[in-house]
Amino acid sequence: MRTRGKGLALTLGLAVLLAAGAGIDCARAASPRRIVSLTVCTDQLLLDLVAHDRIAALSYLAVDPTLSLKVEEARGLKRVRGMAEEVLALEPDLVIAQEYSTTATVNLLRRLGFRVVLVPLATDFEGLRRAIRVIAKAVGSQERGEAMIAAFDRRLAAAAPKGPERPRALAYQVNSLASGPGSLADAALEAAGLHNVARDRALGPGGRLPLEDVVADPPDLLVLANAPEEFRSIVGDNLRHPAFQALMQGRPHMQLQMPLWLCATPQIADAVEELGAKRRALIAAGVRRETRHE
Repeated sequence: MRTRGKGLALTLGLAVLLAAGAGIDCARAASPRRIVSLTVCTDQLLLDLVAHDRIAALSYLAVDPTLSLKVEEARGLKRVRGMAEEVLALEPDLVIAQEYSTTATVNLLRRLGFRVVLVPLATDFEGLRRAIRVIAKAVGSQERGEAMIAAFDRRLAAAAPKGPERPRALAYQVNSLASGPGSLADAALEAAGLHNVARDRALGPGGRLPLEDVVADPPDLLVLANAPEEFRSIVGDNLRHPAFQALMQGRPHMQLQMPLWLCATPQIADAVEELGAKRRALIAAGVRRETRHE
């Protein structure tokens, strides 16, 4: 009886220790302290959701001003290029990546038992809300995530167009790329009360719209992601072409910096506000097109 009693006590003790260990693991999972982000879009959302001391590393693109809106916030934090070896050396308790990116690293980390969260690629505002919630849940900052979404929605509501006028706009980039349906630029244009003419065109591979088509039927507003002189290679020739330069001289245009709509972040509300201001200026100048959407 005494032996059986000792065995029962040992079993109960082991169960208590295992339960305590499980509790610690759950606590770590709920509030990870060594988070690694592998993509520039997840970098920016993570910086909004957690304190710096919980971030073990961001992607190396976090400090690239042509891609990231969080350059200053990212300075001083370690950066990685998405290679498995450098991530493993950091001993992270959470790795965040975007779907379809750093696939080999993500697969290896998962096989080794690391906690990896994949964030859906967002191409509209609902996708942005979903991405915020996925990361916020993973890092234990759901309340902060909902506050970010609420603030974003308030800005969208304040920027919503008044009246039915829908001037025609085109977001046009180097290499003759136009932002068509299913893009963040399209979502921003429509939210600002502009009709994205790329919705009406048959876009080529990768979303290309020949310069000839733009010149033949120009929009009321040209929206550029980059100034023509920023790209000295052949990909920027469409923006430097004499026909396009002549078009811009006689046509309202604006530059909307690429980082605002490259990634789905709450800062895309800045783009909606800037576009909305241009819409109001166009209407004041007499442009009063109305476009109905299904």
